[in-house]
Amino acid sequence: MSGGSYYVPPTSKWPVLGSLALGLMLIGFGMILVHGMNGIMMAVGFVALLTVMGLWFRDVIKESRGGLYDDQMDRSFRQGMAWFIFSEVMFFAAFFGALFYVRTFALPWLDGEGAKGVAALLWPEFTASWPLMEPPGDVAGPREVLSPWQLPLVNTLILVGSSITLTVAHEGLKEGMRETTRNWLLVTVLLGLSFIIIQGVEYYEAYHHYGITLETGIYGSTFFLLTGFHGAHVIIGATILAVMLLRILRGHFAAENHFGFEAACWYWHFVDVVWVGLFLFVYVF
Repeated sequence: MSGGSYYVPPTSKWPVLGSLALGLMLIGFGMILVHGMNGIMMAVGFVALLTVMGLWFRDVIKESRGGLYDDQMDRSFRQGMAWFIFSEVMFFAAFFGALFYVRTFALPWLDGEGAKGVAALLWPEFTASWPLMEPPGDVAGPREVLSPWQLPLVNTLILVGSSITLTVAHEGLKEGMRETTRNWLLVTVLLGLSFIIIQGVEYYEAYHHYGITLETGIYGSTFFLLTGFHGAHVIIGATILAVMLLRILRGHFAAENHFGFEAACWYWHFVDVVWVGLFLFVYVF
């Protein structure tokens, strides 16, 4: 397109259909929580949302490969992806902040320290420590905590390694070496799948061997909230990279024009950085 133009897409039905699908999914989820109903409505909404997203992305790919996007559109995509990742940073910052608040302020107050230490009157035998194995009140704590030097360490090495393999694939694409890009991207996807499988094994051990559940006090709830949301992001990221692999196999992307691939790399590297923070502050410290 000419340098002074800006592509305006035609009227699209996907935003409206996407909103309806998301609303259906959330209504179904609310009915499960409030009325204990089955999850059919939520499942239908979820499938509908995935369908809309797939068809919407298909149209964007067609527009891009049709030469409809110029430099201004490329900047818009980059800014949108940057703000999306920033929103994800703030999302995880809220959970890391909750963990920091509990460990730095709430536990000492429950132990009678500071001006707000009156809570010690409720549980005079309470002793502040982390991880909290004996929560106050009638809440049962976990039997043991997970060692960071077993499955968590393996998953850390896997994700750090996947960032390296993805960088090699990206550099190969920028140099026009598509076979290198294909092979190393495939390795990255397999590493992502390995992480998900190992996370599932870790959850099984946490529930059945260590007694760590969402109901075992603040340690269990923060553990599953942080690692669970991160695991969901790994699944999303691995799916995105798998789509990028399919596009590479179909001959998509060029050495000088491949922001779809680059955006997937941004997202995966963000997921990896979050895991390093989780490994340090949830498992190690």
